[in-house]
Order: sequence, then structure tokens, then C-alpha cells
Amino acid sequence: MRKTASLLFLFFLISFSLLAQNDVEWDGKYQIQLSDFQSKATQIGNVNTNSIQTASGLNFSIQMSNIEFMFTKNFNSKVSTTFKRESALLIATDTTTANRMVKFAQYEFDLSELYARKLRQKLYLNKGAFSDISFLQPLYDTIQKEYVEEHGEASKKTNLGQKEEVLKTLNEDVLTRIQEFSDFCKSCKPPKKKK
Repeated sequence: MRKTASLLFLFFLISFSLLAQNDVEWDGKYQIQLSDFQSKATQIGNVNTNSIQTASGLNFSIQMSNIEFMFTKNFNSKVSTTFKRESALLIATDTTTANRMVKFAQYEFDLSELYARKLRQKLYLNKGAFSDISFLQPLYDTIQKEYVEEHGEASKKTNLGQKEEVLKTLNEDVLTRIQEFSDFCKSCKPPKKKK
């Protein structure tokens, strides 16, 4: 019985670590590669169309008591940007097109982090002493809308990354704007407001 329980525990531990390896958290260093598109539907060549589903985005999760919530001002650690490898899908007519689409996926990943930082800042600035959890949703909705609009424009302007110079310019702009929100990285503590 003990042996079975130990084996079962080991199985869950291995399964959990394998799942965690499929998620890449944004750190400013990791560059998405073609091998990160691990969906079984990923295909390069023998297709007539190009399509990409990067499975990157910002996530917000919060689990705390009402009292904890009331005394929490910094929600930076509760907002994360991840890329989910096993959900990432890429369909491309050829390898050159695929590699350009991978660069677009990196842009999306960076753009997600920019909007995660914007959300962290909005949460920090708008959380009052007596705010309840309902204050979060309108802020998230606003950020999500802005993200979708900017992403859509970039998709059109770059033709999903096929216009490499345009994409490079857009991505450099996003990285510059990320630095403007340096106090709102996931592990950062924003400076206290001066009285």
C-alpha cells in the first residue's frame, strides 16, 4: 500500500513538472522558437494558408481572504504573462514564412507583458482602502480591449510578421514601453506615493 502511494505521488509530481515546463513565463530574455509550437496541428509545408495561435497572454488570479484583499495594494505577483507551448499552433506554407511568424509570436508575447504591466499599474493606482473585488473587472476589461486593438493593428501592418522591418520597429517600441513600466514587473514593488 505504501509503495503504491509513493508511486502515485511520484507520478503526480512528474506530471506537474512536465505541465510546468510547457508554460514559459515572460522574463525579458526567453525568445520563442519554432520548437515551442507543440500543438499536434502545427504544420509547415503542404498547406495553402498561414495561421498562428500563440497561446500567449496575460493571466490574473487572486486567492485571498477579504481582510487580506483589503490590506493588499500591490497585485504585481498576481498578474503574469505566459506562453503555453502545447497550445501554440503554427500553420505555414514554408519554413521562411514560419520563422517570420515565430517573430510575430515573440512580439505578441512582449505585447502581453506590456499590457500585464499596464494592468498591474492600474490595479495599484485604483485600489482604495475599502475597494472590493468588483473594482478589478472594469480595469481588466479596459486593458484587454486596448491589447486586442493594438494586436489587431500589428497583425494587419505586419501581415502576421511577413513584413519584417515593420515588425521589428513595432517590437522595439513595445520593449521600450515595457521599460517605462519598470516598477510593475511581476516581482517588483511599486514606489509608495509621496504625500
